[in-house]
Amino acid sequence: MIYGIPTYDLPLMAGVAFLSYLIGSIPFGLVLTALSGNGDIRKIGSGNIGATNVLRTGRKGLAAATLALDGTKGAFAVFCAFVLCPFHTLAAESVAAICVVLGHCFPVWLKFKGGKGVATGLGSVLALMPGVGLCCCALWLIFAKVTRISSAGAIIAFAAMPLLMIRPGRVDFSSPAYLAGVLIALVILIRHHTNISRLLRGTEPRIGQKTP
Repeated sequence: MIYGIPTYDLPLMAGVAFLSYLIGSIPFGLVLTALSGNGDIRKIGSGNIGATNVLRTGRKGLAAATLALDGTKGAFAVFCAFVLCPFHTLAAESVAAICVVLGHCFPVWLKFKGGKGVATGLGSVLALMPGVGLCCCALWLIFAKVTRISSAGAIIAFAAMPLLMIRPGRVDFSSPAYLAGVLIALVILIRHHTNISRLLRGTEPRIGQKTP
């Protein structure tokens, strides 16, 4: 048994993981920019498929839609786990939360070269742990606004998330939600390793700034 889940329920958990990965792997930024006539977002700016790079097309509405849809797919995956697993619900939701982020970051359709998982991670954490998710969103918005660097807000928000989860009344160390939160934070911080290097050098682009 894993987290109290009997062996006969593991195939259902595997199904939740696979479905969540597929949901996460939908590249909304790529699809929206292509449909709007802005070409392949992977050939613009940083080449990332997320909302920050979509903003470099000059289409604020398109970037907002990408942000909303990427966040929604994170929450939707957790909701699907809630519906599909009336037993061991928290474990299923936790599996969904991490797998939807992995799907966004490493989509099979794009040769495993996806986004950095910020919006999808926040969406999944909001659905899994609303209080922690709201705190992370607040940190992201505050530091992104102050620094005008989206990655700075994301890095601070997800670096703080494991600490936010262990505050009294939040998430227990032994909970699958805590493991999911830590894994999500690690994946997103690792995906930002180049951003961290640029931040240390003072060369990280600011929000809306075009990059070569």
